[in-house]
Amino acid sequence: MSVFDLTGKLAVVTGARRGIGRSMARALARAGADVIGVSATLEESGSAVEKDVLAAGRTFEAIRADFADPEAVRALGADLAGRERPVDILVNNAGTIRRAPAAGHSDADWELVLQVNLSAQFALSRAVGSSMVARGQGKIIFTASLLSFQGGITVPGYTAAKHGVAGLTKALANEWAPHGVNVNAIAPGYIATDNTQVLQDDPVRSRAILDRIPAARWGEADDLAGATVFLASDAAAYVHGVVLPVDGGWLGR
Repeated sequence: MSVFDLTGKLAVVTGARRGIGRSMARALARAGADVIGVSATLEESGSAVEKDVLAAGRTFEAIRADFADPEAVRALGADLAGRERPVDILVNNAGTIRRAPAAGHSDADWELVLQVNLSAQFALSRAVGSSMVARGQGKIIFTASLLSFQGGITVPGYTAAKHGVAGLTKALANEWAPHGVNVNAIAPGYIATDNTQVLQDDPVRSRAILDRIPAARWGEADDLAGATVFLASDAAAYVHGVVLPVDGGWLGR
């Protein structure tokens, strides 16, 4: 059996409806995992990600949860942690972004981004991770960002949250590694998704970004597939607290 084989595992992927989350869910299913997809707007049935997972021969369950609502996140955590079939892999990918210069960045935007991108991630990881610790096994993967390392422009809330995700990854890894739980993160580079559409549409920013990427192209969501399966698998059994860039070489430039 391959160390990358996830047959029989149950993976929860948040933010699974589209973009990076959908690609992560599809990759995990193709490696053998059954998938629970979570999103604030995920269709109860017939979604694109459901079709992807079923096409890979795995089962799919849709859960709609709004990560901007702390009570909804706590209820989701209690639901997942209390199930008869335990969660083997938790992919904390749900996120949002608000763009405005720091001097005019509203409290509402700041609080929304911190709640969705950081506080909700901790609450869900605490609930699911505690059951993983009790069982002595599990994998947690966060979606970090290049802005876990850099400051960005006009996204102070997003940058603060993604720095927090990098720190949370290390903090949980320090506590849970002795209990057989691997906690790591993937830091996507500039990926062509809805979140970066405003940058793709800006000819000056888009050219500046492209000129710095050694791979000479924007990333695609499927570029995250290999890293996701690796960190979810036994191949990463001795990998703890890592924030793995998948960025076309951006950070090395």
